[in-house]
Amino acid sequence: MEASKAFYREVLGLRIIMDFDANVTLTGGICLQTKESWLRLIQAEKEEFSFCGRDTELYFEEDSFDDFVRKLSEQDFIRYVHPVVEHPWGQRVIRFYDPDYHIIEVGENMEVVCRRFLDTGMTAEEVAKQMDVPLKYVSRCIRAGEKHGVK
Repeated sequence: MEASKAFYREVLGLRIIMDFDANVTLTGGICLQTKESWLRLIQAEKEEFSFCGRDTELYFEEDSFDDFVRKLSEQDFIRYVHPVVEHPWGQRVIRFYDPDYHIIEVGENMEVVCRRFLDTGMTAEEVAKQMDVPLKYVSRCIRAGEKHGVK
């Protein structure tokens, strides 16, 4: 549990809201549970429990994706699922494991992706098509950027 708390605090910047030893609540609604406590809650036997199922992930977005990836690369304890990849809709993501081998995905904030495409000279319609999102979403990203002084 201590390794997991440190990981989520140091790598993902989450804070502990409540700590009951066997159950810890972090910002963002993430809860950590000890294996023993979890087995009792779901009324399962130890043999029914395994790590590294690769069937679930926690997803986060980062506004400063390049800075996050650089910070991640400075941590020698990170075990990667894969390096940075760019999806067809333009979002860059990286996946890695937490201390208990749960998959963590950190993606570039989708509004940042939208603004990146707009900054290349693409029209709002072209961005919507490239990202496979409604034009309304692109317009909202443009308005949000203007509100925060971003072109």
